[in-house]
Amino acid sequence: MTVTLADVAARARVSPATVSRVLNGNYPVAAATRERVMRAVDELDYVPNGPASSLAAATSDLVGILVNDIADPFFGIMAGAAQGAIGAQSGGPGAPGGDRSAEAGPAASEKAGGEKLAVVCNTGGSPARELTYLTLLQRQRAAAVILTGGSLEDPEHLAAVTAKLARLAEAGTRVVLCGRPPLERPAPGGPAGGPPVAATLAFDNRTGARRLTEHLLALGHRRIGYVAGPENRTTTRHRLEGHRAALAAAGVAEGPTVHGRYDRASGHEATAELLDREPGLTAVVAANDTVALGVCAALRDRGLSIPGDVSVAGFDDLPFAIDAVPALTTVRLPLHEAGARAGRLALGTEAPPADGVATIAAELVVRGSTAAPRA
Repeated sequence: MTVTLADVAARARVSPATVSRVLNGNYPVAAATRERVMRAVDELDYVPNGPASSLAAATSDLVGILVNDIADPFFGIMAGAAQGAIGAQSGGPGAPGGDRSAEAGPAASEKAGGEKLAVVCNTGGSPARELTYLTLLQRQRAAAVILTGGSLEDPEHLAAVTAKLARLAEAGTRVVLCGRPPLERPAPGGPAGGPPVAATLAFDNRTGARRLTEHLLALGHRRIGYVAGPENRTTTRHRLEGHRAALAAAGVAEGPTVHGRYDRASGHEATAELLDREPGLTAVVAANDTVALGVCAALRDRGLSIPGDVSVAGFDDLPFAIDAVPALTTVRLPLHEAGARAGRLALGTEAPPADGVATIAAELVVRGSTAAPRA
């Protein structure tokens, strides 16, 4: 149900005219009253009407792409591909990559609704910032929103995000999840029939991680350390579950695990801790390829060779993985393809997958950083 200015006025215990003055900022209002009105606006998710010229359309020409860290290639590749697909699909034959839009035919061009402005919103991994961006995109009546990467495993935040997405969907915004697991619970008061998401592209992190550990086990490794990501992220949990499933199936005891950030420094720090706890490790699995670089540096600092003394494996198959020395064994995720598909889904120029969810396979890539342990 659409929230009106009168609803805000009732919640703030002021007149509709006072709410209008606060939102327009064109008349002096007491600070306490202003604060009460703005609190009501936030609590009710009220979205003021836009300029008269835009009222005929349910949404604007804005597409928001939310990422945790734009400097991380994992997010940069997906965001860049999504932006490229949005520009190609909405810009017509004259835009870069416009031939694809032309091939899609008139129906696709009509669905795209003309040119769109794709804006990358860098949350820095902050739950509060994620909600703030969603609120701002809601107020701008965004045509679409793409959320990339794993989500925070916090019930309160999950409920807040789902409710916010329900408001967006209710106003006509297409919501696409890319590299993020499906939302499992509908928002209170949200659309019936499930979560308010047009399409979900979920990476099969569990299977990828299981195959990676199975590869190490097949080589003969039995003392395997694990450098995990932050404990409160779905990506971390799913990859760790796949790793543990492979160990359990082989009857091999789990080695030490250290959690940290998804960056090189974390990999370096965690490896020192792993080796202090278990000096006889023959292999280390890293949460992603960037962390794996830190693992390799820490091993070399201790005079250990890769893979002679310790094998190292990463995840994602980022562009630098093949250029590492030795080249990094990893799990390939089709980040560019997923991002481009998310862009097309956001515009409605590609039909959503069956049941709204597509699971994207992860592929084991074996390179020089893994080998059989020394006898």
